[in-house]
Amino acid sequence: MLKKMLLLMLASLLTSQGWVQAADFASDFANVVPGKALNFPQDFGAHPNYRTEWWYATGWLETPDKKPLGFQVTFFRSATGANAGNPSKFAPRQLIIAHAALSDPAAGKLMHDQKSAREGFGLAYAKTGNTDVKLDNWSLQRDSRGNYQASIVTDAFTLKLILSPSQALLLQGEQGYSQKGPRPEQASYYYSEPHLKVSGSIVRAGQESNVTGTAWLDHEWSTSVLDRDSAGWDWLGANLDDGGALMAFQIRNKEGKAVWSHATHRDAQGKIRQYADGQVRFIPKRRWTSAATKTTYPVATSIELSGVHGQAAASDIWDLLPLSDNQELDSRHSTGAIYWEGAVTVKRNGQPAGRGYLELTGYNKALKL
Repeated sequence: MLKKMLLLMLASLLTSQGWVQAADFASDFANVVPGKALNFPQDFGAHPNYRTEWWYATGWLETPDKKPLGFQVTFFRSATGANAGNPSKFAPRQLIIAHAALSDPAAGKLMHDQKSAREGFGLAYAKTGNTDVKLDNWSLQRDSRGNYQASIVTDAFTLKLILSPSQALLLQGEQGYSQKGPRPEQASYYYSEPHLKVSGSIVRAGQESNVTGTAWLDHEWSTSVLDRDSAGWDWLGANLDDGGALMAFQIRNKEGKAVWSHATHRDAQGKIRQYADGQVRFIPKRRWTSAATKTTYPVATSIELSGVHGQAAASDIWDLLPLSDNQELDSRHSTGAIYWEGAVTVKRNGQPAGRGYLELTGYNKALKL
């Protein structure tokens, strides 16, 4: 008890002086470390001993009249670190948060909704052992064959989708250890499932339509990810037309400069190339300003990948163009963030190459996890 009291006093002193973040003293949470092998199917499920976790599915849909739509379904789990010794079922040990969005160019804006609740009573949970997350009447579940069933019901739209795997898992970083900053603990465990085949239905304005498409699913969990000077990140997950997959991100500081970056490219033959910090450059090409929040985002962006594992190589330029400019999501009633989350087409060195999703956070204000 004395040791814990001293630790809390030290944490209070250092955080009050701005020398460290409170998250640096998450002594009751597990840390992400390199060299740990991910274990499936166990790691498809929740990891309540880590502070933050999310399951994040994005993709492109096509209606019977061949019109493209984008969709996003995200479930977050956040351990509060509070009330550890409180036996009450009402103690908010874990929070469950969810975002859902439908991007329809004809609508002129992003249709989206959000929910949040403390875990408990069968109404909100993130189960261990396999993907099974629920928040009220929203859910994402993975069955024994690897198929995901997403069910989202909002006032503006309904999504009933099946996401079926067609490729092997893509472990990000060093076999799933994905560094997000210069310090080793600034990392997450991270894997992706590209090229999920999508089928199901959507409801808009009371009209139901069958849809097909492709999706990308990310699952990450961590305890301490961002450096205290970080403001947010730019991230891309793209299903490529040749069967390949591309993930790229940069972490930006409060001056807008990249403090860490990484990319993974799996080609059509399954060969994986990892691009280290400094080999990935995000280049804004066109910006859009939200009339609702006055936030400006680089909605058309190029990503330059240069070299492989430090070796000299010709640069690849990947150009990202949004399905529509207004794909801003205001989640101040759940995660507290305003961010841009959009369907984009992808070109490689000027040639059409695929479709994916671009996420732009921290442009409204510095992101807090």
